[in-house]
Amino acid sequence: MDALFLSRLQFAAATYFHFLFVPLTLGLSILIAVMETKFARSGDDEYQRMAKFWGKIFLINFAVGVVTGITLEFQFGTNWSRYSRYVGDIFGSLLAIEATAAFFLESTFIAVWALTWNRLSAKAHAVTIWLVAFASNLSAVWILTANAWMHHPVGYTLRGGRAELTDFLAVVTQPFAWHTILHTLSGAYILSGMFVMGVSAYHLLRRQHVSFFSRSFRMGTVMALIFSVVAVVHGHVQGSEVARVQPSKLAAMESLWETKQRAPQYLLVIPDEKRERNRLELGALPGVLSLLAYHDVNATVRGLKDFPKEDRPPVTLTFLAFRLMIGLGFLFPVLALWAWWKRHRLLESPRLLKVMLYSIPLPYLACQAGWTVTEVGRQPWVVYGVMRTSDAVSPIAASQVAVSLTAFIVVYSLLGLVAFVLMARYAKRGPAMETAQS
Repeated sequence: MDALFLSRLQFAAATYFHFLFVPLTLGLSILIAVMETKFARSGDDEYQRMAKFWGKIFLINFAVGVVTGITLEFQFGTNWSRYSRYVGDIFGSLLAIEATAAFFLESTFIAVWALTWNRLSAKAHAVTIWLVAFASNLSAVWILTANAWMHHPVGYTLRGGRAELTDFLAVVTQPFAWHTILHTLSGAYILSGMFVMGVSAYHLLRRQHVSFFSRSFRMGTVMALIFSVVAVVHGHVQGSEVARVQPSKLAAMESLWETKQRAPQYLLVIPDEKRERNRLELGALPGVLSLLAYHDVNATVRGLKDFPKEDRPPVTLTFLAFRLMIGLGFLFPVLALWAWWKRHRLLESPRLLKVMLYSIPLPYLACQAGWTVTEVGRQPWVVYGVMRTSDAVSPIAASQVAVSLTAFIVVYSLLGLVAFVLMARYAKRGPAMETAQS
């Protein structure tokens, strides 16, 4: 194993771990802000207790997310210094804006919010959590804009062996970035809504804190239902954008080897990457892939063999991750609609509550699968069509990366174990302890 492979493994491990915590921060901050707003407007103490209970889980989740995000940025200097030198003018400027305009705001007001429960008025305290929610999501917007540039580089010129920024507006307004932002945030809100529904279901199955968790469940349902529909509808739009700017990724997502006009969509496919074909293709729907990708049933869709072997992404992993994401993506609106239908009869619906409890991991799986499609499908490029991943790695020894990779796995495993145990323990305990402490 060389430094390139180990560095890719290290960055992937750190990113997957980091992204276990980010989506819940984005959505839960909004739900807590809504709870505090309801308390400020109605004076109903239960909404304040809800904000405090879910706020404790939010703080644990936020702390681990911040720690793991900072180490990711360090890796651009330690493991990917050639990448940083080549595109630092563009990528670095977006990360700098994220840190100064969003992360500082988020970090400042999360401290204000956590420490001023009895010192600010209800309305002023609600404003602090809205600022946290706004800054958290603004932070995601800047980071996703930077990531989108790696997939569809615009607004730059190559000069002196480096990519230099020439059109900032082109970078921040390009459609690919906004499609990425909308789809990723939708996934985060689905995860947050289903997390709240799952934890609430745990308590409702035990018939404890019924009013408290019925309200929480309904709020989570609204968020999950709205954004699961948005994710499905927008997922189709984003797929068309991928077909336009990254046709090799689309071919890998569908395991399409031959370029075809009126390309079919198969109901069942088993890729055979070594032989550059599919071992099994069942249930062909003629023209459907052309229609989905280009909104034209007679459109031509480029197959993998239309690209040099060295420019193709890994097919099997991209294909399987895409299928997992799509399958779960269609399941979520069904679950959310079922929950919405039963929202006023939750105690009479134990089957729904059990399903929602055991569904907590599913949106996490969907988000991880989505990132796999996005990042693995971009390979072998670190900046699509401009810089290969193999040219971006730092000139360091494999032994150095092996040491840091081992340290990451050990430390992150312990950190993750502690975080999830704390969150699970607090979630199971319920709001009774919260009331006693307040």
